[in-house]
Amino acid sequence: MSERFERHRQPWRQDEIQKLHQFAGKGMSLKAIAKALTRSEESVKDRAKVDGLTIAKLR
Repeated sequence: MSERFERHRQPWRQDEIQKLHQFAGKGMSLKAIAKALTRSEESVKDRAKVDGLTIAKLR
Protein backbone atom coordinates (compact mmCIF):
# COMPACT_ATOMS: atom_id res chain seq x y z
CA MET A 1 0.00 0.00 0.00
CA SER A 2 2.87 2.40 0.74
CA GLU A 3 4.15 2.29 -2.85
CA ARG A 4 0.84 3.66 -4.12
CA PHE A 5 1.34 6.99 -2.30
CA GLU A 6 5.08 7.23 -2.88
CA ARG A 7 4.68 10.28 -5.12
CA HIS A 8 1.82 11.83 -3.18
CA ARG A 9 1.46 15.59 -3.81
CA GLN A 10 4.65 15.91 -5.87
CA PRO A 11 4.86 19.06 -7.98
CA TRP A 12 4.79 18.59 -11.76
CA ARG A 13 8.21 18.77 -13.44
CA GLN A 14 8.62 20.42 -16.85
CA ASP A 15 9.48 17.13 -18.59
CA GLU A 16 6.34 15.50 -17.17
CA ILE A 17 4.20 18.35 -18.46
CA GLN A 18 5.75 17.97 -21.93
CA LYS A 19 5.03 14.24 -21.90
CA LEU A 20 1.44 14.92 -20.81
CA HIS A 21 1.00 17.25 -23.79
CA GLN A 22 2.48 14.64 -26.15
CA PHE A 23 0.32 11.81 -24.82
CA ALA A 24 -2.83 13.92 -24.94
CA GLY A 25 -1.99 14.95 -28.50
CA LYS A 26 -1.65 11.30 -29.51
CA GLY A 27 -5.11 10.58 -28.12
CA MET A 28 -4.05 8.28 -25.28
CA SER A 29 -6.56 7.42 -22.56
CA LEU A 30 -6.46 8.93 -19.09
CA LYS A 31 -5.56 5.57 -17.56
CA ALA A 32 -2.67 5.02 -19.99
CA ILE A 33 -1.28 8.53 -19.44
CA ALA A 34 -1.48 8.16 -15.65
CA LYS A 35 0.37 4.85 -15.80
CA ALA A 36 3.05 6.21 -18.15
CA LEU A 37 3.68 9.21 -15.88
CA THR A 38 3.31 7.18 -12.64
CA ARG A 39 0.69 9.60 -11.38
CA SER A 40 -2.91 9.18 -10.34
CA GLU A 41 -5.67 9.60 -12.91
CA GLU A 42 -7.06 12.45 -10.81
CA SER A 43 -3.71 14.27 -10.85
CA VAL A 44 -3.39 13.88 -14.62
CA LYS A 45 -6.98 15.06 -15.14
CA ASP A 46 -6.42 18.14 -12.96
CA ARG A 47 -3.16 19.07 -14.71
CA ALA A 48 -4.73 18.63 -18.15
CA LYS A 49 -7.56 20.94 -17.09
CA VAL A 50 -5.07 23.60 -15.92
CA ASP A 51 -3.22 23.38 -19.25
CA GLY A 52 -6.44 23.36 -21.28
CA LEU A 53 -5.85 19.88 -22.73
CA THR A 54 -8.54 17.39 -23.64
CA ILE A 55 -7.99 13.75 -22.77
CA ALA A 56 -9.55 11.22 -25.14
CA LYS A 57 -12.38 9.14 -23.72
CA LEU A 58 -12.22 5.49 -24.75
CA ARG A 59 -15.54 4.01 -25.79
